[in-house]
Amino acid sequence: MPELPEVQTVVNDLIAGGLIGKTICGADVFWNKSIGNLTSGEFSETITGQIIMTVRRRAKYIIIDFKSAVHLLIHLRMSGRLIIIPTSVETNKHEHVILHLNDNRDLRFHDTRKFGRMILTDKPDTILGNLGPEPLSADFTVAQFKTILKSKHRQLKPLLLDQTFIAGLGNIYVDEALWEARLHPQKIAATVSPKKAADLYNAIRYVLQQGIDNQGTSLGNGQSNFTSAENQRGNNAGNLKIFRKTGHLCPRCQTKIERIIVGQRSSHICPKCQKA
Repeated sequence: MPELPEVQTVVNDLIAGGLIGKTICGADVFWNKSIGNLTSGEFSETITGQIIMTVRRRAKYIIIDFKSAVHLLIHLRMSGRLIIIPTSVETNKHEHVILHLNDNRDLRFHDTRKFGRMILTDKPDTILGNLGPEPLSADFTVAQFKTILKSKHRQLKPLLLDQTFIAGLGNIYVDEALWEARLHPQKIAATVSPKKAADLYNAIRYVLQQGIDNQGTSLGNGQSNFTSAENQRGNNAGNLKIFRKTGHLCPRCQTKIERIIVGQRSSHICPKCQKA
């Protein structure tokens, strides 16, 4: 599933692709579940004529703000992609929603596994309001992180994956941040020392920013693998220290990396650097 760096990469591509200021001239919906809360007719009628004012990210959501009070919230889930492409290009069978722009281009929602959603709403806070703080925001301080971490009696890995605790993290960047901070994923959050909490705060921000700087992480060659809106693979895989490296040597201490299950999720650790 695309995480914060991958979603931010898509947002950056959409902005660079000149989406802002364009008008939606029409819409085709080929898979009704992709649009979540409306029928295909309601969706097409509401979005036609909308002028795009802003493209931004909140957690793992891509948000397109229109000149009216309407917003399009897009969650890519497991395999969703957004592509800006000339209208003349033949439609792919995995393109489930197509928004026609007023410059003879389309914004197409490609989703091999059909888990992604596009939600057209005038009340975005009903979806976004319960999300946790943005980890890269200047408003999210180390003092704030220490305080909320101290109040949680949960294992670190499931807690960091909880989007109501902190927004945008997923399996890749949680594993990487915990390794950077030398913390075991099963450690109880409230027992983390102030120094280690600061280490984790800095590690989270470091691995996320590194992911953004490298246009996201792409692993493998499957159809559901991450590609940007410019149809490019992310370049961050080479910077991963531990994720999906079971049996490889820890780059810090040369101990073999292990795969364990934490909260029903696969997790990768160095048993020496991240002692239980």
